[in-house]
Amino acid sequence: MSCSLNPATMEKGRSVECCSDCPEFQSQLSRCNSIHVESDCFMLCERPNFQGQQFFLKQGDYPDMQSEGFSTSIKSCWMIPTHRGTYRIKIYEKEDHRGKMVELTKDTQQVIDQLRAHKMLSCSVLNGHWILYELPNYRGRQHLLRAGQYRRFSEWGSMSGQVGSLRRATDLY
Repeated sequence: MSCSLNPATMEKGRSVECCSDCPEFQSQLSRCNSIHVESDCFMLCERPNFQGQQFFLKQGDYPDMQSEGFSTSIKSCWMIPTHRGTYRIKIYEKEDHRGKMVELTKDTQQVIDQLRAHKMLSCSVLNGHWILYELPNYRGRQHLLRAGQYRRFSEWGSMSGQVGSLRRATDLY
């Protein structure tokens, strides 16, 4: 079986192959210096069970994780399957899907321009997977949003509800 993500300790050192969600590979690999993403996209997590800071990777080679701005402490990952249909997300300014709502189908560099609010406190992912960035222009902490309902910002791992930008989780950009 061909796998999609290969985090390695060195260019030709020990490696772990992931073909699906992997809640823990800490016992197999203490640090991750480089990664090869063969297909699909992945969200890497600094701690086991998909906890801690997250990093989005699309298809390609990442020979030096630190120079890319990623941590070498990668302990779990989510596989993001290829989605070729439309992407849709509804974002709300208040918890429990209340307040002003905006539906997005494209990436947005400045959520505040769309929602006209400083925070996004709940959302509904209707189609595809989305990457939420805490700062505008796809910067800052990242959070993977899978299809489903997020009634509170803590459900996607945010501590503040601060959202600067949203991007479709795809390898097409």
